[in-house]
Amino acid sequence: MSAPIVVSAPGKALLAGGYLVLDPAYSGLVISVSSRFYTVIRGGAPSVGPNEICVRSPQFIDATWKYTVTFNNDDVLVSESLHRASPSNRNKFVHCALQLTLKLVSEWNPKTLAASLSDGLDIAAVADNDFYTQKREPGEPHPSTASLSQIPPFCPLNLTLPDVQKTGMGSSAALITSIVSALLLKFGVISKEGFSRHDSSDRVLTHNTAQLVHCLAQGKVGSGFDVSAAVFGSHIYRRFDPKILAPLMDELIPHPNAAVDQNKPTWNSRVIPFQLPPLVRLVLADVAGGSNTPSLNVEDAKQLWISIDRSNQDMVDSLRELSSLYSADTEAYEAAWAEADISVAQRTVTQAFYRAHQAGQTTRLLMRKMGECAGVHIEPPTQTELLNESIAQAGVVAGGVPGAGGDDAIWVLVLESKDVLETPLHRIEQVWREFEQRTQSMEIGARVEELAGIRGLERAITTEDYARKSAAKLL
Repeated sequence: MSAPIVVSAPGKALLAGGYLVLDPAYSGLVISVSSRFYTVIRGGAPSVGPNEICVRSPQFIDATWKYTVTFNNDDVLVSESLHRASPSNRNKFVHCALQLTLKLVSEWNPKTLAASLSDGLDIAAVADNDFYTQKREPGEPHPSTASLSQIPPFCPLNLTLPDVQKTGMGSSAALITSIVSALLLKFGVISKEGFSRHDSSDRVLTHNTAQLVHCLAQGKVGSGFDVSAAVFGSHIYRRFDPKILAPLMDELIPHPNAAVDQNKPTWNSRVIPFQLPPLVRLVLADVAGGSNTPSLNVEDAKQLWISIDRSNQDMVDSLRELSSLYSADTEAYEAAWAEADISVAQRTVTQAFYRAHQAGQTTRLLMRKMGECAGVHIEPPTQTELLNESIAQAGVVAGGVPGAGGDDAIWVLVLESKDVLETPLHRIEQVWREFEQRTQSMEIGARVEELAGIRGLERAITTEDYARKSAAKLL
């Protein structure tokens, strides 16, 4: 039996560019977080026969989907097993990922696909705990960074998939990206060496395919920043021309090979790698609400969008300046906020931090104004109160609501500190108390993993009835 294929893809937080990223004229700043989705593909499992695929999400109850692959001349069709195909149990995201990716593989090399499916495939998809709201039993203390780190990895949720509360970090995009990447690797369409390079044609092909799958599963062509972050990691993003995918939305089973061709001029998304400045940490709070993206009148909002875009760019420029200042004079950078009497170099650092703070506050103000014009709560009053108190804490640079806003989450940028007793993060925890924390990933987006190298992953995908296991017994 061949070694399993393991691929992970990160979640995301859109710090700047909410709504504006829908328009190719504007950019957004998207940060990939440290929490990841994992897909493990193994061949020849006892649960599958020839040309069968079993997809499992072992953290959930009743989350197993079985598919049969049939070949008709040069075509390939992935059909869900009839006894599992009740409407309540269908998983459109998984089905679209299998159908479109296998069809792409068949267009590249149909003989390889048929041979690789002769023993069937077992696919397990699991997510880091931060993608889902973790239940807190009555009497348990409020979560903190320390307590959340004690939860077993890939904690069983003892829920069905429709009943879980997500935290708004792009779980569907991370899931799709990890499955598509793993399948393309499994069938030899891309190589591990090519996939490891950030700017390779293999990674671009993965991105284009994942975008197509995600749009078809959602039934619309979105901005694509969440898939882009899952593939490429943190970056400044400008969307692709939606015309590349819009015609495929009405096709029953589109032909993906031509659609995902990276040489098509309409695949013109822009990805500029980005990292937060040194000693600056992204922290997110799960507010356990959730929101949908409302429609806005673009013409009426045009001037407002220009102002928001300018403010977003000011924040990006300030953060980039801080990275440059760290490289130029690390000592002055690290001491800038720790000393009362500061040098000229240290003052330059603090001024850059203040510009980032001001840009963040300006964007919040403009986004609230846009929400008022649209009749929606982009930054609801409860979020405003929480953000105001959070940003007022010493060591907090900026904050806001990620993406389209709403009641699901907030983000803040905090300074790292060597003072263990009173770090900015500790101050934020005192303010939040009942919210969960996430951090930025410093890695690129999707990546190949070793099964044995991910703590708890093999246990999660091999333990029978894993979703019902007690977290305490897994420690």
